[in-house]
Amino acid sequence: MIYLAIVVAQGSESFDSMLKRFNKKVQHAGILSEARRRAHHVKPPTRNKRKAAAKRRQAIKAARRS
Repeated sequence: MIYLAIVVAQGSESFDSMLKRFNKKVQHAGILSEARRRAHHVKPPTRNKRKAAAKRRQAIKAARRS
């Protein structure tokens, strides 16, 4: 999957404000978190273990809310 975060200057916008908008777009799109996730290979059993742990945490959180 290809992620693009494009920012076009609006009028006489400063570089700092453009950079701020760009960082916000990148954060919203989840590009950095995806890159970090893919940075290292994770074996399938480890991945499944992490997924199960996340599901357990979510279930506990949902139980607390209700």
